Amino acid sequence: MTKTWWIRTLCFMVVPFLLAAGSFLSGTRTDDPCAGSMSVEPDISQNWPQFRGTNAAGIATEQDLPLNWDVKTGANIRWKRAIPGLGHSSPVVWGDRVFVTTAVGEGKEAYLKVGRYGESPDNPEDYDHHYKVYCLDRTTGEIVWEKTAYTGKPKVARHIKSSHANCTPATDGKHLLVFFASQGLYCYNLEGKLLWTRDLGYLDAGAFNVPDIQWGFASSPVIYQDKVLLVCDVNNQSFITALDLESGKDIWRTLRDENPTWGTPTVHTSADRTQVIVNGYKHIGGYEVETGKAIWWMRGGGDVPCPTPVVAHGLVFITNAHGRMRPIYAIKLEAEGDISLARNENSNRFIPWSYPRRGSYQPTPLVLGDLLYVADNGGILTCYTAVSGEEKYREKIGGDLGSYSASPVAVDGRLYFTDEYGTITILKAGPRYELLAKNSMDEVCMATPAISHKTLFIRGRRHLFAIGQVGD
Repeated sequence: MTKTWWIRTLCFMVVPFLLAAGSFLSGTRTDDPCAGSMSVEPDISQNWPQFRGTNAAGIATEQDLPLNWDVKTGANIRWKRAIPGLGHSSPVVWGDRVFVTTAVGEGKEAYLKVGRYGESPDNPEDYDHHYKVYCLDRTTGEIVWEKTAYTGKPKVARHIKSSHANCTPATDGKHLLVFFASQGLYCYNLEGKLLWTRDLGYLDAGAFNVPDIQWGFASSPVIYQDKVLLVCDVNNQSFITALDLESGKDIWRTLRDENPTWGTPTVHTSADRTQVIVNGYKHIGGYEVETGKAIWWMRGGGDVPCPTPVVAHGLVFITNAHGRMRPIYAIKLEAEGDISLARNENSNRFIPWSYPRRGSYQPTPLVLGDLLYVADNGGILTCYTAVSGEEKYREKIGGDLGSYSASPVAVDGRLYFTDEYGTITILKAGPRYELLAKNSMDEVCMATPAISHKTLFIRGRRHLFAIGQVGD
């Protein structure tokens, strides 16, 4: 087999983005330290503080969103705001502020190719980019402030379907964490004051078996109490780390024997422990949040892991795809040690059920009530009973050329699926497939939506949209 065949096989349809062992430098503070830490759990129905909202669940309630809207006529479009440059990061919301990041090439339009295709080229851009963060007024869309975190040539090339601003910000209402991978981690307060920066080194998340190909980094930061949690799975040395939220300095760092991955970590607290759960190819697992010590681990995934772990019903749901495997695993939260499945085994003591070929390549799954929804990037949606793994239905939600990179979200008994061409498909949640509506954003959409204060925030290629009952 030729090298070209392997490259095309490895990158079938798209490099992930949603989708290191860099230096062990101490965090660099500015003169004014960031005061306080998270003391109150955000209200899931109001704030949307990180990728997919609180705990990456992707769920909001009591939002009274419209079923239909029209970008061209403005029906149920509260506002839209042009955002320069190219970024696939999701918006986050706290109070009356919305935050989003982007990378603006100096004097050049960023090339973007969406859809399903087999080529895997990176896109070197040997000119300066301005890595920016925007704060918008939630009710009007007016820009409250903008900051340029970094200016310079990209240190790592991106895939032609990716961007240099893939990582979704995280906030606890006092700190705003913005991650631009090799260009650094930045902590602001919500008024735009830079509090500290951190260089985590050269983070090349590219093809593990073709090192010359670079794709771009995507794992987003998570705030847990006084810690910033990051998973940096890259080609030179993968690691997971906890940084001090006030200073950016290392609390702990655990090396991982892992190929590049693109998922965001999930934190879960039970009666006896709090663990950081990460996706992977060679090391799916959970780590102690206080020490970074591995609690449980397993091998056996697709070789390009993108989705974020989701927790519900005492289980963590892991899915990924690409290569020989595209599994779905339901794993008990009390797992300990090596829980890898034996050959031809679909369950064991800590894995009550699994499917070896039903996983999602890019979109993170969603659990609503008793049901698990897994949508792959070709638009095939499968609904399972979460606890047992019983299939309830399997349907195609997009057209023949449908391509999905954004993850689904849910609100008030409805499921929202965003395809790359900007069509939002709304289904009724439940054990049967029931289409409620389809709405077009009239531009490319790669980012996962956010829901807050009776508003659906959708990031398109060129605009951030706020959708809600007009006059509400």
